Order: sequence, then C-alpha cells, then structure tokens
Amino acid sequence: MSAPNPREQDILAVSARLFAQQGYPGTAMSQLAEACGLSKPALYHYVPDKAELLARICEAHVEKLAALVREVLAQQLAPEAQLRALVARFLAVYTAARHEHRVLTEDLKFLPEPRQQRIRELEREVVNGFAQALAALKPGLEAAGLAKPVTMLLFGMINWTYTWHRPEGALSDAQLAEVVAQLLLGGLPAVAA
Repeated sequence: MSAPNPREQDILAVSARLFAQQGYPGTAMSQLAEACGLSKPALYHYVPDKAELLARICEAHVEKLAALVREVLAQQLAPEAQLRALVARFLAVYTAARHEHRVLTEDLKFLPEPRQQRIRELEREVVNGFAQALAALKPGLEAAGLAKPVTMLLFGMINWTYTWHRPEGALSDAQLAEVVAQLLLGGLPAVAA
C-alpha cells in the first residue's frame, strides 16, 4: 500500500474521526465531504466510496502497527527490552491514532471479505511478532502452545486503552506501558506504586 499524500491523509483522519464518533453505518459521504471541506464530487476524486475509505483507514493503521513490530524486532534488543519497546510504542500509536484504532476494532466487519483478509494478514503479522518477542523472553511458551494465548492476553490489556486512557492525565503513555510490562512480567506483586 502506497503512502497517501497529505490531502488524502487529512481525508482519512477526518473520516476516521467521524466513523469513530458516529459509527461507520451512521456516517454519510455528504457528512464526510463537509467535514473535509470538500464537495461530494471532490471527495469522490480521492476515494470511490465509503467502503474504500474504511478499508484505507484500517489498512494504514494496521500497516503502521506491523511496521512498528518489524522495526523493534530488527533492533535485536534483549528479550525484556524488546517486549517493553513493543508495548511502549504500541500504546503511543494507540493514543495518537485513537479514532483509527476504534474504527479498526469496531467497523472492520463492514468491509467485503477480501479487504478484511488483507487487514487480518497484517494483524497476524503483528500478533506473530509479539508472540516471537514473548517466546524469546520465556522460551518454554512456544513449546507449551502458550505464546499466542499470552500474546492475546497482552493485547487484551492494551487494545482498549484508547477508550479510557488520556496521556495528559495521571499516567503518561510511557508510565502506562511500564505498568503493562510489570503486570505481564511479574504479575500484580511486581507493579510498583
């Protein structure tokens, strides 16, 4: 997928915000065009329909996450540092892409199956990267068939932070990432007050 130009990036960001606020089914192309400061025909110059907008939002978001996993794994950090880096970078992306993440988690189901499959392939790449990092940290996980379940438990901790976490609040993204790492690595007794 090629990177969108700045105008297309703006359209995707505005569309993600509206889809996140109103839901994909409840958002009309006329509302999207108005929010983007475009006429409806001008919006159609950039995207053929609403489903394509949704697909581009989801694909761009998951591709960003997959690229982040590739970057962290390529650094060949020590296992614990690698896991901490993945969690910290993911939480930062989730905060910055709050609307895109909501759209991905709630509206992917509205895409045709072939478009969903491409996005799910990228999601699998992300999960496999985290599972690889966890297996490096605790080698017995893979053999016991637990690397992916533990990965999904980790995602259970971080995937929904966009619904409640505000980095300007009591915990920064970095502080929250440290709490997640402490919980995962040592359980509740490891969390420092």
